[in-house]
Amino acid sequence: MTLEDHVGDILSKARKSANLPADAAAAAAAAGLSAADYAALESTGKSPTPANLQKLATLLRLNGIKLEGIARGWHPPVIDLSPWRELRQIATTEGGNTVNCYLIWDEVSREAALFDTGWDAAPIFQLLDAEQLQLKHLFITHTHADHIAALGPIRARFPKVKLHSSSKNAPVDQRTRANDFIHLGSLRITYRDTPGHAEDGATFIIGTWSEDAPHVAVVGDAVFAGSIGGAREHLDLAREKIQQQIFSLPADTLICPGHGPVTTVALEKQHNPFF
Repeated sequence: MTLEDHVGDILSKARKSANLPADAAAAAAAAGLSAADYAALESTGKSPTPANLQKLATLLRLNGIKLEGIARGWHPPVIDLSPWRELRQIATTEGGNTVNCYLIWDEVSREAALFDTGWDAAPIFQLLDAEQLQLKHLFITHTHADHIAALGPIRARFPKVKLHSSSKNAPVDQRTRANDFIHLGSLRITYRDTPGHAEDGATFIIGTWSEDAPHVAVVGDAVFAGSIGGAREHLDLAREKIQQQIFSLPADTLICPGHGPVTTVALEKQHNPFF
């Protein structure tokens, strides 16, 4: 799975958060590029002429060394998910937008929890049927359309599924709270508040997996491998919450983002240019 954001996407997000105009004259000057070449860099991740990424990173409040790493093609190593035997990443695509949702279950009770829905419920149902699972909980990381598009079909098939959301529009009995925890057999699911990309952004931590499997953080669009979700007006808040609520987790915690490949806390601290 490719990264959700190439270096141009990262620059675009940072530039917009810095309130620099679309013509990006200041960014182009810092990069030592013409306006056309800088536009190409943001659009494609590549420039016809070399860019001064260190100077550009300073202007846009990014880490220049990490930004150069993304430009050189950094990608998290493929992570062996076998220690988390009852965890599956399900990717669905619509209109060129591929989004991840995640299914976990207890091996003994066969009770399952879903994190976001993606665009299409069909592969979720196929996995539930193949593993003979009963869906008990549905956790929503945030209510952007690509993360809840299949909510209707899922609730129609599982009308008793317990919904967990941070949206202020959710019924009171469905709203997550800071000290909430849910037991799913031997698994323990807790909640952390991570707004920035979305007002109702939430991260769910899955613990007590086994001695061999670190905790899992399902983060929605708070952070991606090598980038973050767009937070044009709330970048400082997004950074603060990621550092407080996600990067404070153990280094080997598996990060399961809403887009792109899985990564870890250690990898993002080392390679994510927003930090």
